[in-house]
Amino acid sequence: MGYDEPDRDGPPEPAGPATGVEEVLDESDAEPGRDRFGIYIVWETLLLLGFGALVYLVWREDPTLLRGSGLRDVIVDVVALGLLALAVGLTLRTGAVNLAVGPVTVAAGLHFAEQSDRGALGAVGTAAAVAAIGGLVLGLVVVLLHVPGWAASLGGAAGVVVYIEQRSAPVLVQGDYDPRGTAGQLFVGFAAVAVFGGLFGAVSPIRRLVGRFRPIVDPARRRGAAAAAMATTGYVCSTVFATLAGVLVASTDGAVTPAAGLDWTVLAVGASLLAGTSAFGLRGGVFGTLLTAGAIGLFLAYASARGWTVSHWAVGGTALAGGLIVTRLVEAYGRPTPVLGALPSPPDETTATGGGWSVTQPQPVADWPPVLPTRPTVDGTDPWAARRWETGSRAWEPDDR
Repeated sequence: MGYDEPDRDGPPEPAGPATGVEEVLDESDAEPGRDRFGIYIVWETLLLLGFGALVYLVWREDPTLLRGSGLRDVIVDVVALGLLALAVGLTLRTGAVNLAVGPVTVAAGLHFAEQSDRGALGAVGTAAAVAAIGGLVLGLVVVLLHVPGWAASLGGAAGVVVYIEQRSAPVLVQGDYDPRGTAGQLFVGFAAVAVFGGLFGAVSPIRRLVGRFRPIVDPARRRGAAAAAMATTGYVCSTVFATLAGVLVASTDGAVTPAAGLDWTVLAVGASLLAGTSAFGLRGGVFGTLLTAGAIGLFLAYASARGWTVSHWAVGGTALAGGLIVTRLVEAYGRPTPVLGALPSPPDETTATGGGWSVTQPQPVADWPPVLPTRPTVDGTDPWAARRWETGSRAWEPDDR
């Protein structure tokens, strides 16, 4: 070839304006077109069948769990778990997952248990405001330093655990708020947020805006102000959702035991992935969070009715393992079909560009001349000339050999 190919491991940064290839890679719409939703329809149908099977098992084991006070208990548990799944699922979609939701849940429950006697609304409002500020600070750390969200949120979780460890004994709920009296309204509100959030996330412009923080080429490259705003908003909303979940858990159980709460994080991440949200961010379904939260809540109720001892670690780990498989399926069969017209335009006929360098391509070779060109001679005598041109004796005779 007439030129050397660029280094495939890492092309040099261009000194001048970005080339056409780099402009395509830097766009948030690097995969043009709308996601294929066939995989979500299939998977959410399977989730619906699993939910129906669990309803049947619970009904056969203990019908009282699906009516009256038993049903209200199950609904509150489902809403609390669903809020945690929404918290993690939202930050997964923004491309900056929040792993501090578990400790935030426990801390919010402790705060509510200690302050609920002064008014449930005031205790919840104070906890939500502090959580929103904490989420804002965490989001600013992630977007300003442009560091992985999982690492920054683990640091935030460590700070929340320090707050939790200030208590050594279970804390009884001082107030008389009981969410089971409004279980139906709570479930309708949670279902509306989950489903409408999924529907809005299915719209291509909104999906790409929310998931703009997801890296395309180099994870360390900044993704712009819009991506930073979406990631920060996701952290604020997720910490508030986790706070509300902690209030529901505390008010239902009547007491809160100080613990790190990372088992709640694992359970929430597993539920979000199992619902169809991609671990890489951006992609997710519509009804998956609602169905997964309902299925896990019914399974925990069924296990309790059977007298099984099931920890959140076991359920969360199992859901997480299944969710990783779902992520692979979503990424493989949910991405847009390649659009031929969206490929970068071919280079100019005479110039090839890429990585900040350009080389002039050789022009087509003209026809060869009909006869060989005249051989140049250095002096008057050509040592390789034919014998008829020789004037002296022959240099090579058979007798001389």
